[in-house]
This record gives sequence, structure tokens and C-alpha cells, in this order.
Amino acid sequence: MRDVKTSEIYRYFIIDKAHRANRRAVTDSFAIAGLSAEERMCRRLERLVELEEPSFMPFEKIVMTRSTERAPDVFTAQEWAQIKKEHYIHELGYVSNLSPDYESAIRDGLLAKREGADEYGKRAIDAVISLCDKYLELAKREKREDLVEVFTHIPRYGARNFREALQFFRILHFALWLEGNYHNTVGRFDRYMYPYFEADMKAGVYTEEEALMLLEDFFISFNKDSDMYVGVQQGDNGQSMVLGGYDESGEECFNLLSKLCLAASRNLAVIDPKINLRVTKNTPMEVYRLGTELTRVGLGFPQYSNDDVVIPALIKLGYDPEDACNYVVAACWEFIIPGCGNDVANIGALNMPKTADCAIREALASGESFDGLLLRLRDKILEETRGIQAGVNNLWFVPSPFMDVLRRGKKYNNFGIHGTGIAPAADALAAVKRYVFDEGRVKAKRLITALDENFENDPELLHLLRYEAPKMGADGGEESAALAGVIMQSFSDACRGVKNCLGGIWRCGTGSAMYYLWHANELGATADGRRRGEPFGTNFSPSIFAKIEGPVSVVEAFSPEEIADNMNGGPLTLEFAGGVFRDEESIDKVASLVRYFISLGGHQLQLNAVNLEDMKRAQKNPELYRQLVVRIWGWSAYFVELDKCFQDHVMMRQEYTV
Repeated sequence: MRDVKTSEIYRYFIIDKAHRANRRAVTDSFAIAGLSAEERMCRRLERLVELEEPSFMPFEKIVMTRSTERAPDVFTAQEWAQIKKEHYIHELGYVSNLSPDYESAIRDGLLAKREGADEYGKRAIDAVISLCDKYLELAKREKREDLVEVFTHIPRYGARNFREALQFFRILHFALWLEGNYHNTVGRFDRYMYPYFEADMKAGVYTEEEALMLLEDFFISFNKDSDMYVGVQQGDNGQSMVLGGYDESGEECFNLLSKLCLAASRNLAVIDPKINLRVTKNTPMEVYRLGTELTRVGLGFPQYSNDDVVIPALIKLGYDPEDACNYVVAACWEFIIPGCGNDVANIGALNMPKTADCAIREALASGESFDGLLLRLRDKILEETRGIQAGVNNLWFVPSPFMDVLRRGKKYNNFGIHGTGIAPAADALAAVKRYVFDEGRVKAKRLITALDENFENDPELLHLLRYEAPKMGADGGEESAALAGVIMQSFSDACRGVKNCLGGIWRCGTGSAMYYLWHANELGATADGRRRGEPFGTNFSPSIFAKIEGPVSVVEAFSPEEIADNMNGGPLTLEFAGGVFRDEESIDKVASLVRYFISLGGHQLQLNAVNLEDMKRAQKNPELYRQLVVRIWGWSAYFVELDKCFQDHVMMRQEYTV
């Protein structure tokens, strides 16, 4: 960071976290018997706005910081128990993982939105405006004429320039969290913000350097209150920003604003917003290089999504072409539609190594052929998928009046299922095929006994299966890759044609979320040489036991044609040794690898630049490594803020070089 003022804001919020000392507890009860859920949500938002005490730093341009702690729930534990008897409740029961229609709100203003809102929407808008009026009054007292001008106009009316548009977004985003929604995504930021940016740049309002400093101020705002945002771990908060990609006419949208966003993220090296790049076969090499420069910092992003694969696949799933080409990602990687989407893209997860293990055990016990084993596998995947589908009925969410103001209806109501551990499941099948069926080197009884005993009494077989058997992504792993295709095809077949309780479809995907640990913990030893409790690789990635010479074989193996029917999202995840990025030639090599993956038809990719020795030192002396960032499953976090199980898994992953 070159600007002294920005550096002061950064230290206050990111390093010292001084603002957190100003928060105060909320002791009100909002679980009032006899009141509707909508009334409770409105009352809570109104009360939180009443309790908020505005503040800003002298040089801060994009303002709004929480002064209250998390608010109490709007239902009691007893009420939730009754609700859960009558409904299926996803996660916390509050609206999450949506991408609102920021564009029209920023363009038209909240008074225009109020005209078409219901009673509760009107009250939510009034509450948000009253919060902004508090900031206006403070700006007047502090003689901040720039903020007076901003808050006199927005959010009542549409933004007139880039700064007002950025502040308007902050207001909307802040209010959604305040209301109780979570994993509120950012959407296609460089599309809906570009008209304001372009007009100001043409008018000479900013130089590129000045626009970048304003963006850095804006990016810091995502990190002010993120410790209060719901997630499995700190950092898992869904603040995903999408840049680039095709527009409705098939033209690429990467622009100067996109470039400055990458630069702001690189300069600040903070975990939010999480950058996602939409790319295509026509994306210039320079864009991949800019993305790799960001990876070099060690943030674990950008995450890449391939428009040439994703858009046709979404259209095939039933999304209108104009919506498919406008897709964004949810909290991690799942594909959703901004403004009108109501998809629940992470409603369940299927344990693929478990289904493979069951099929293997049953087929070997009955003396079936390998083809018979694969038939059992397909049946198991169908059975497990149907079980997940049957378990989701009468889905209900706590109402969200302000989120509803920012949506153009609920056009898509599709559900997504993760496919955990596709590679280790395929590896287990490939090992059985080779050593039990093709070569006869391992007898069925020996394998089952070894699995039951966690390989304790058969270290020779453990070594064979773990280190010599085929592994997807490694040289000689073609059998595993082919069997991964069978798994994925069976998964998509199980979802095809089934309607969910909201009338939408079921989408299958290749992501794992946290299940790479959770599903592994509920499974014993498996035929890929994994022992009880040992984790799977994260997302759509090689086994952590696969010994791979370099990343090229991995990107080739993880670009199967079956991916087009597994389009709930789920990236190939690669870890690179931090030393890879020391020279410009290596930057070019990594960028070329990403472009090669896209050219092969890979659908999603995320890269991590890691330093094993730094992570070891951080576990021993966390206070010295507070800003060390790593990629977890679809989000980045500060290493020292993670539970040890997540830290250990990152340290286990293979580091690639180029």
C-alpha cells in the first residue's frame, strides 16, 4: 500500500482491530410469542438500527462499521424445536448463499424500491435509511463535507458516481448482515459498478492510482466486521466477488475496473472479498498472469470458472441463456444466478468413498465380476442420492424482508448436492480392479480383512494400495480417471429428472466443503490405502497420498467430459510451494497451466501458494503469523484462526512446482 491514509485505516481495522472494542451487547428479546416471523425480523432490524452508533476514521471514505454484537435469535429453542418438527431447516434456518440485485438498488435508490415493497419491506427500507441518516448527522458534526454530500443523496436515491455506488453497496451489504442473513455474496462487481467507474474516469474525477486507493478503502470494509459473520470457521463468510466472463452478447467483460480489483486485493493481502475470475478460451494471457500475481501473494484466490463449460451446462440444466451467462458463485464455488435465484446449492453431500467401499465389500463377498461391482456402485449412488432427496421436504427459511426488497422474485429453486471424495473413491475402485480382478495378486478375503483391521496386520498391502496403486492425477492413473467418470455419470443420472419440494431440480457437483474431514471421520479404512480417520483430498482433487511429479497430469485428469453433468460446482484445488513464484518465468508457467486447464474443458480451479515451514512455525507461535493466509475448501482464512484439524490438512496437501 502506497497511501499513508489507507495504511492507517488498514492498521486500525485489520491489524489492531481497534474498532471491536466499541461494540456493545444486544440484550433485547425478539422471540415474542404470538408475533409472526416477519414482524419479529422487522422489529429486530429496527432495534439494531436504533442501537447502532456511527463512527468513522478521519480519512475513511467508505464507511459503516458495526457497533453492536450479534443479536439474539428471533425464536426460542423450544420454538425452533417445533418448527423443525414441521419443516426441513437448512443450516441455521436463515437466508444464505444468495446474490441480491445490487444493480437496480444502487441505480434507482431505496425510495424507488419502497414503492413496490410490502409492509415489512417498507419498514426494512425505512430502518436502513434511518441508519444512514445517523451517518449523515455525524458527518455534519465532524464537518466531513464529502460524506455529507454522499449521505444526503444515497440511499434514498440512486448513486450518481463511483464513490456513491461503492458506499451504496456497503450500505446494502451491511444491512443484509444486520438483518441476519449470511454468506451474502458480492456478485459480478465489475459489471454493475463499471458504468459509474467509467463515467468518473472519463470525466477525469480519478486517475488510476486514485481509483485504486478508493477501491482499497472499499475492500477494507469487507473485513471490518467479518469476525461476526457466520461460518464453519473464521473466513468462511461468503463474501465472493466475481470478475470477468461473457456478457449477454458473448463479449468478455474483463475491464480496467476488474484489473484494479485484482491490484487492490494484491496490495492489501486480506481474505475478503474473495476474488473469482470467470475466464474463457478467449481470455488473454495477461488476465491469467494478473490472476497468478494475486495467487503469488498467498491468498488462495482468484478461483477460476470456465464460461465455455459452465454456461452451456447451466442452460442444459434449465437456466435461461440470459441468466446462465450472468452466473456468479455462492459462498464457495456453487453456481447461482444473481437477483432472481433462490437455489440452495449446498443442501447435502454424498460420501463417494463410502459408496465405493460398500459396493466393493458387497461385490467381493458375493463373488461378482468387476462389472457387477460397478452396477452395485451405481445402485449405491442412486440409493444414497435418493435418501438425501427424500430427506428434504417442506423446506422453510426465516423471512428476510430486506433481502426480498433486493430480489426480483424467486425464479430458480434448485438444490445442490456435493460429491465428496470422488478421486479417492475412484482410486479404491481402480486398486480393486487391478489387484483383485485383473492380476489376482490380492485375494478378496485378504483385502476385506485388512480393511476391517485398518491394515494393522498387513503393512505390505497398505504400502501397495497407498503408494503403488493407480491414483487419479498421477502418472499411470488412467484407470482411476476413467472410474471417476463412471462415478460422476452415476451421480448425474441419480439427480436427473427428480423434482425437489420447491419444484426445482437437483444438481450434483464435485465440491466437498468441510465433508473431506467429516465424511472421512465416519469411514473406516478403504481400498485406496487410506486408514481409518485419514482425510480425503479437498474438493475435486487428488488423494493426499497420491505421489505426483507435477501438476500437468493433474489438470489433464481432472478435466473429464462428465464434468458438464456435475455442474453444482467444485474446483480442482492445487497447492504450490511458495517458492515457485520467485521469478517472472514461474509466474508465466503457472498462468499457462491455468490457461491449459481451461482449454482442456476444466470447469473450476483454485490455487494455493503455501509454505510448509511457515505453517509449522505459525502453529508454535501464532502471534507472529497473524496475517498468514491459506485456502481451505472454497474460501481463504488466516491460518492461525483455524481449528488445528483444518491447519493440519492444509499442511498434508501436496505442494507442486512448475
